[in-house]
Amino acid sequence: MDHDKSTSSSSSCCCVLDASTYVGFWILKKLLSRGYSVHAAIRRNGDSEIEEIVREMETTEERLVVYDVDVLDYQSILVSLKTCNVVFCCLDSPEGYDEKEVDLEVRGAINVVEACGRTESIEKIVFSSSLTASIWRDNIGTQKDVDEKCWSDQDFCRNKKLWHALAKMLSEKAAWALAMDRRLNMVSINPGLIVGPFVAQHNARPTMSYLKGAAQMYENGVLAYVDVKFLADVHIKAFEDVSACGRYFCFNQIVNTEEEALKLVESLSPLIPMPPRYENEMHGSEVYEERLRNNKLSKLVEAGSAC
Repeated sequence: MDHDKSTSSSSSCCCVLDASTYVGFWILKKLLSRGYSVHAAIRRNGDSEIEEIVREMETTEERLVVYDVDVLDYQSILVSLKTCNVVFCCLDSPEGYDEKEVDLEVRGAINVVEACGRTESIEKIVFSSSLTASIWRDNIGTQKDVDEKCWSDQDFCRNKKLWHALAKMLSEKAAWALAMDRRLNMVSINPGLIVGPFVAQHNARPTMSYLKGAAQMYENGVLAYVDVKFLADVHIKAFEDVSACGRYFCFNQIVNTEEEALKLVESLSPLIPMPPRYENEMHGSEVYEERLRNNKLSKLVEAGSAC
């Protein structure tokens, strides 16, 4: 990706919170490879394997400092943000999602944004949300275009126990409301299902939480996935490009054929068992209409941004 209209990496310090999430870890790696100084904020009870890797990296990376944070403790967030120009807010729950986790994620998002409002140095919040914040409601199968203007319906998500969607939608909405109230510069990235190296080991429960209702997503043309390395690049691009604004749907591939569905199942092995009838042959017969649109992302990635 190009670096026009960009922030200089030598002068910028970035906070990744939570750097022990799968997405946060890849953003951290990409930032370091581009020469940024990074504060890796790690939540208690995060993914222990990724946390271990990040702590080991701190011993050899002079531009990396690790901070322990509790997203319900406002003061610990403030400490990790000190001298940073941007925060990449990635609040995935390593344990997956239930009703209690929804409330924790919303409170965490509010605290992160509020802390940003109290700092002198933060210029932008890049908020990592999800497509699930936008794709769940009664009439999704009748809607031609599902894009950044769409939001999931709260009652629908509660009734169907779609806790991942509810957590992402409520936390993103709360972050937007507070960012606007505090006049903070925020951009949100709404990725599809995240795939990539060791995703089954390092992101198992959030992946399964995302996939609740996968058959309905598939049939309604709103099941999509994104490679974590591309997703990390998009987060950084959203920070570097001063014209980036609003929400961005982020996916590489819409899954709307049996062939694509099989490829996705294989990439998530062994999390999801292969359907028995596909073990010997692929049928590839049914094709569902695509409804997701990410034209806005294409503009951001290719050149400049359009809101």
